[in-house]
Amino acid sequence: MKQLLILTILSFVTITNAQEKKTLTLKDAIQYALENKAEAKKAQLKVENSEYQIQEVRSRALPQVSINGNMTYNPILQLNALPGDFFGAPGTTLLAPLGQKWTSTGGVSLTQALFDQSVFTGLKAARTTREFYQINNQLTEEQVIERVANNYYQVYVLRQKLALIESNLKTTSKVRDIVKGQFDNGLAKRIDLDRMTVNLSNINTQKQQIINSVQLQENALKFYIGMPIDTEIDIPQSEFEVTPTAFTDIPNSANRSEFLILKKQEELLVLQKKSILATYYPTLSLSANYNYIGQGPQMPLFAKPADGVYWSDFSSIGLNLRIPVFTGFGTRAKVRQADIELRTIQEDIKDTQLSLDLDYKNAKTQIENSIITIENQKENMRLADEILKNINNNYAQGLASLTDLLDAENASIEAQNNYTAAVLDYKLAEIKLIKSKGELKNLINN
Repeated sequence: MKQLLILTILSFVTITNAQEKKTLTLKDAIQYALENKAEAKKAQLKVENSEYQIQEVRSRALPQVSINGNMTYNPILQLNALPGDFFGAPGTTLLAPLGQKWTSTGGVSLTQALFDQSVFTGLKAARTTREFYQINNQLTEEQVIERVANNYYQVYVLRQKLALIESNLKTTSKVRDIVKGQFDNGLAKRIDLDRMTVNLSNINTQKQQIINSVQLQENALKFYIGMPIDTEIDIPQSEFEVTPTAFTDIPNSANRSEFLILKKQEELLVLQKKSILATYYPTLSLSANYNYIGQGPQMPLFAKPADGVYWSDFSSIGLNLRIPVFTGFGTRAKVRQADIELRTIQEDIKDTQLSLDLDYKNAKTQIENSIITIENQKENMRLADEILKNINNNYAQGLASLTDLLDAENASIEAQNNYTAAVLDYKLAEIKLIKSKGELKNLINN
């Protein structure tokens, strides 16, 4: 019963682990990142926040209504000097209190901007800010896609290296067993067996180092896509087929997100300059209020004229005009500062355009060189494998030395690693080329 229970538990753990393992294509990884990674979520929140910024600016063009109220108690009323003529005592001055001990006022006020150039400019700036964040969201998504793709391919290369080292480990173990059998039968020297043992130990060490690197790179990939680190992933082999890319003319850099976001910043700086210039314009607004006031020797609330408390209403309507005349040249200085910022961003736009064209040229060159390297390394790998097989046969028949065998093994391992590295270089260059053409989103649309 105890053994049956252990087997049941082990089976359950195996099934659970199998269920947690997730097959992850590049498209799946990118979509997961766009849905779960913090950078992508924050960029989307900024787009949403821009809508509220527009509403905030728009509110300045709408009526502003408020309800006001206050209650004042005057323990000591101010005495005012009044001519005695009003009280039948010419030539004298009398000190008389004005006002009441209690005063309560309640009312409603309204203010409406009729003309304010800064409000109109602010609305345009708010809409442009929304467009800026939309482009920024697109740029953030492209950056996430690029980073995920690069890490995804690096995981593949390390897994390929691990598969190669395991294959070499099996081959070396077989050769080591052959040498040991020969040594036991007096047909090989002790030094030959020791050399094979050392070689086997070195390969085991390399294997452990690659296992560690695979784990670290997989963890990095999971982090970059926002996936729980404990999730086991499986990357299909088909994701890494090398298919030569069809080159076109230099893409239009004006369609790149990096360029578009700078142009939108330029537009915002133009509006910023206009908003400063708007302070030169006059402003016109309408104001109106209606109030109700109660005054008396006691708290006016709920009191009546019989209690000495009297209520009355009053209102006013006004047209307010403000014309700026002189600001001490402060506005002029702000305009010139805004102009400097505008010219600076224009220089950034020129430099970025050159940089984007350079990215395409470099990616294209790297792709072409990587294809040549892959073909060469593929042939080298085939020849190294063929040489290793021949020397293995010759060594088994006593026609080749152990040194020849070890050299052939090392050459085969090196050729395999060089081919894998060439494939990685190609895939990374392919990502750069796709990015330079502004087509990174095609990785999830295809």
